[in-house]
Amino acid sequence: MAPRGPGWAGFLALLLIALLMASNHVAARLAFDHGVTVATAVAFRSTGTALAVGALLVLQRVPVALTARERRALPAIGVLIGVQSLCLYAAVARLPVVLALLVFNAFPLMTALWARLLYGHRPERTVLLAMPIILLGLVLALDVLGAASGLGAAGQWRAIGAGVGFALVAAALFGLALVLTQHEAGRLDGRVRTFGSIAVAAVVAVAAALAQGGFALPTAPVGWLGLVLLMLLYGTGITLLFTVLPRLGVVGNSPVLNVEPVFALVLGWLILGQSVAPLQVLGALIVVGAVMGLGLRRRRV
Repeated sequence: MAPRGPGWAGFLALLLIALLMASNHVAARLAFDHGVTVATAVAFRSTGTALAVGALLVLQRVPVALTARERRALPAIGVLIGVQSLCLYAAVARLPVVLALLVFNAFPLMTALWARLLYGHRPERTVLLAMPIILLGLVLALDVLGAASGLGAAGQWRAIGAGVGFALVAAALFGLALVLTQHEAGRLDGRVRTFGSIAVAAVVAVAAALAQGGFALPTAPVGWLGLVLLMLLYGTGITLLFTVLPRLGVVGNSPVLNVEPVFALVLGWLILGQSVAPLQVLGALIVVGAVMGLGLRRRRV
């Protein structure tokens, strides 16, 4: 049977979370453009989020009881999330925000690949059908031949290659984290699971910052604004995800959240002055539509 829809309240809450997450990445780019390193941004964001979710656990008196399997899985998932966050922010620092998020949005394909490799799950026919559509959308959105930019294929890849690489690694790591979460810690309360993984991710980010010589703080007021906003926006989004949505009966990874790149496209243009060609916008819409279609497909229960 098809899953129940979230209703208007749930739908609007999902849109708000997608907006908060897109805004977080735009704020991060502001911080990067004014002296903040990727490791510093992830360390601040993850630490602030871990504290917020930890406080939520205390206030809601959520019981914390982990099996031996979950105690082994959570640190591994946390490390994956920590490195994934570093890679995604590295992509945001090098690409227009919307393009970084679009490449990262290929993670459903990575999830299917990891599930096949690790647990022998055959991908659904709809996933196989969506793969070439998503890839076509990415080809258009990234302007891989350099037609829109006028740089040519070689020049375009010199400009975007590193950012695309970081975003692809982030998608692969996130897909692996999702598969491990489902199979190794799926029965654990989502709030406890999030706190554990984000706390470990914070340790990874702090270690990365210290390895680079310490935290790099903003060099201008707008950089401080970006750093503070990325913490508040991401922390608020995660808190909403695990407080408002469960009461509405909405699954946390609802496909509505995949409109995040659309919000990033608009915000990147309004705030950062980032723009993409019409053909790239078409590619973005193809990717978002295909990913949302995957999420909205009927599942047997």
